[in-house]
Amino acid sequence: MTEPSKRQRLSHVNSSTSALGGVLSGGQRHGSGEGDVFVEGAIVRITMKNFLTYDYSVVYPGPNLNMIVGANGTGKSSIVCAICLGLAGKTAILGRGDKVGLYVKRGCPKGFIEIELYKKSGNVVINREIHVENNQTLWMLNGRHCNQKTVEEEVKALRIQVSNLCQFLPQSAVKEKASFLEKAKQRNERNKHDVNRYYEKKRHMDVIELLEKKKPWVEYETTLKEHASVKKEREDAKNQLIALKQAQAPMLNKIQEIDNRLKPTEAQIKAKTVAIKEASLKCKQKQDQLDRKHKEIDDIKQTLRLKQMEEEDHQKRISNTRRTIEDLKAELAKVGDQPDVTPRINVVNIELRRIQEERAKIEGDKGDLRREKDNLFAESKMLERKLNDMNNMMNAKEEKLRGRHRDTYTALQWLRKNRHLFEGNVHEPMMLVINVKDHRFAKYVENHISFHDLRAFVFQRKDDMEKFMTEVRDKMNLKVNSISKIHFASTVMNSKIDIKCIHLCNCLLFLYALPSRFGFFTYLREMFDAPDEVMSYLCHQYKVHDVPVGKEQTKAMIKTVIEEPYLRVFYTTDERYTVKRSFYSNKISTSNSAVHASQYLTITVDAEEKGQQEQKMKACAVQLQQIDEQMKALQKEAAVLDRRDNELLAEKKHLCELKGKKRQLEQKISTKQDSLRQMEQSAIDLTKIEEDTNVKIAAVNSQKVAIVSALMAQMKLRTKLTMEKVYLALETVALTAERAKLENDCREGASELKIVDRRNQLKEQCTNLMKTAKLKCSIQAGEPLPAFSKLPDTLDEIEAMLNEERSRAECFTSLSETVVDEYNRREQEIKHLEKELEAKTNALNTYRQNITEAKERWLNPLKQLVEQINDKFSDFFRSMQCAGEVDLHSENEDEYDKYGIRIRVKFHSSTQLHELTAYHQSGGERSVSTMLYLMALQELNRCPFRVVDEINQGMDPINERRVFDIVVRTACKQTVSQYFFITPKLLQNLQYAEEMTILCVHNGAYMLPPNQWDEKAFIKRYTKRKSRQGSGGQK
Repeated sequence: MTEPSKRQRLSHVNSSTSALGGVLSGGQRHGSGEGDVFVEGAIVRITMKNFLTYDYSVVYPGPNLNMIVGANGTGKSSIVCAICLGLAGKTAILGRGDKVGLYVKRGCPKGFIEIELYKKSGNVVINREIHVENNQTLWMLNGRHCNQKTVEEEVKALRIQVSNLCQFLPQSAVKEKASFLEKAKQRNERNKHDVNRYYEKKRHMDVIELLEKKKPWVEYETTLKEHASVKKEREDAKNQLIALKQAQAPMLNKIQEIDNRLKPTEAQIKAKTVAIKEASLKCKQKQDQLDRKHKEIDDIKQTLRLKQMEEEDHQKRISNTRRTIEDLKAELAKVGDQPDVTPRINVVNIELRRIQEERAKIEGDKGDLRREKDNLFAESKMLERKLNDMNNMMNAKEEKLRGRHRDTYTALQWLRKNRHLFEGNVHEPMMLVINVKDHRFAKYVENHISFHDLRAFVFQRKDDMEKFMTEVRDKMNLKVNSISKIHFASTVMNSKIDIKCIHLCNCLLFLYALPSRFGFFTYLREMFDAPDEVMSYLCHQYKVHDVPVGKEQTKAMIKTVIEEPYLRVFYTTDERYTVKRSFYSNKISTSNSAVHASQYLTITVDAEEKGQQEQKMKACAVQLQQIDEQMKALQKEAAVLDRRDNELLAEKKHLCELKGKKRQLEQKISTKQDSLRQMEQSAIDLTKIEEDTNVKIAAVNSQKVAIVSALMAQMKLRTKLTMEKVYLALETVALTAERAKLENDCREGASELKIVDRRNQLKEQCTNLMKTAKLKCSIQAGEPLPAFSKLPDTLDEIEAMLNEERSRAECFTSLSETVVDEYNRREQEIKHLEKELEAKTNALNTYRQNITEAKERWLNPLKQLVEQINDKFSDFFRSMQCAGEVDLHSENEDEYDKYGIRIRVKFHSSTQLHELTAYHQSGGERSVSTMLYLMALQELNRCPFRVVDEINQGMDPINERRVFDIVVRTACKQTVSQYFFITPKLLQNLQYAEEMTILCVHNGAYMLPPNQWDEKAFIKRYTKRKSRQGSGGQK
């Protein structure tokens, strides 16, 4: 499909009454025809109908650089979406919605995209009709219905890659065969050992079987020999039995005679034993009586000794009393001349009463101080508990921060240890310093402020922030966010007007104008407290001082609320509303989203209250210290009074002793004299007591003589009976020995009679052993197996060899015939695998050779291509007084899936080249690097077109101007790719090229439809207006 060579590149839109529309305008297309300027696959035309913000619009891009300029919300990105979806791209590339039906304009059942691509043999027109219901799509290629695969193949043939997919081929299949063969050999090697052990066990089992067969024959032959020997002994025993019975008859008679003599002797021994026990009992009784008489004499003597000691002590007391009386009389003579001490005692008593009063006063003061100290201590404990609770809540916040973003938590710990390194105020992450006044308000604050800022550190000085980021980001390699005061200096701050005053004015206006009608009850600013720097940033960045919060009443009146001209963002109970008003048509568009539950700010700690509690704690500590000092002073005064009191008491005691000493001495002398008279009258007569004691001892000795005579008689009787018992026992022992000898002779004869019974047992045993041997060996007696000749002949040797063979056989456990079968089967399998492995190895060597040749064919050109990209990329950076490099990076050249492009840049002369990452460079630096990399690819990578959407947003004006110049120089050359550069704004006085196409996007309800737009008439009116203004200025 070809186009006229002079077709104007104009685009118009017809917008609906409720949604945004767009107008795209541009200049004339250069060149005599499309074939002269467009590259194969470039976009010639884009038509959109009921697509996103557009009712209907046609875009005619130029063959080189297309600058799509327009304010936010006018529909610039909608053109990018149309290009992606119109060329069979996936919705995941755009990141705006996962369903294609979401890209149809709201309220419309279907949308339409048509893209015309340049092709020398005839342009390609792709139509995509999107139905909202079931997200269905109808495709047409050059006016014919087709499926999506056909469109994708056509797009691929034109070398268009909307989603750049990478593929790789794994080469692990050949290695699996060799690995399997090696494992099979290892398993068979292990099985070979098991097979050898199996055969060895089988040999042992064969020997055990032969031994078990020979054992019954040996047992039979041994028993048969024993039977023959016993048979001969039986005949001899018969003859001996007759002689033995004749010889034993006199011995049996003698035994009977001995038994008759033993019976009366044993009876006499028993009677003697009873008589001896009775005599022993009487001896013991007399001995006990004698011991008691000995003790009685000792008691009489002990009584006499006690009386003697008592009298001796009595005489000593009398002597001591006499000496005491003489001493007291001498002291009484000395005391008679002392003066009267009563007046001095009265003075001392008065002084003691004064000391007691002062001491009572001090104790009262100490009691008051102790009570005051107890009250302060209780108050201090209460404040400490409150502070601990607040600190625990802060710790809970920190734990949540560590669980969500560990790098920020690590940076926080470093900041607390190194806060002294910074000159200005440094605030911890906002989520820790923001204190929501009511936990119910936390969800509004947390939904309004992004988590990116909630975890940001806030610095008063920019140099402090740079020092902090150097330490935690560059040295510690942590991913953290930080904000300095210069970044959020607002008009309010620059004008030095207190933000609280402005907020108060807003609140007063709000309180008088809105609540009665809409149900708003506060602003976000009033819901929380924060340090001044943090609050200033939030007011500037998030307008928290201008975002009202309403109730259910607000939601019920939402249609009325959004009509208010001063509301941009506000909250109801569970939703957030954003209101946008068109600059051209004054039409309102709104969006709402649910307010999610708070995760981090529900824990509230009032910083002001915490500071007050800490001040109270310090005041309590100071007061407690003062009370302790007062207590120590009172303690010193009390100690002085105690010392004085002790001195006066000692003096009073001494005076009282002097006053009453004479009277006391007279009383003591009289008392001692009376005591002396009583002691002299109570003397003991020791002579009489000694005579009485001798009489008592003589009487007891007479009783002892009678007891000893009776004891001697009983002892003689016991001795006589014991001798008689001994004689009877000797007689009994002699008779018993004789009887035992006779009985032993009789038992020897009886044992010879048992040989007959032994013969019968052996005969029966031989019969059973013969049957067992025949059953096991299946042969007759006298016909042994030839293998028996190699085995032992005795039963003990057979048992020993049998146990040994069984022990050896038991050592070979977990063995069966299946091991041998498995071994033989695997041997065959290994032979087959070895043949297969040899074939696969040859194929692998050939494959590797092909890979090496293929690698040389593409890797060297790839390195050359990357080197060319690096040259252009470095030139671009050098033109900006910066440095940049591009290289092909891989840790292992054989891992082709790990190949990648590494970009390293340096924007400051004092730093080194760093790899381009999302964390090391700023957003503007990343944008510049990305744009220059795309420019370096422009002439090397021949793709039909490229699209860049608002990449200049993070750039500073200097870099934006430099990048723009590079883009214009690169993209406006002949035979280069078509370029779409989308931006909401452009700097003034930029250098433009004739090959550029400027597409300005506008929106509004009063835009002309495409068929009514007249570019020449518009230029004519503009020229007349300008000339009219010039003539008016001259007048």
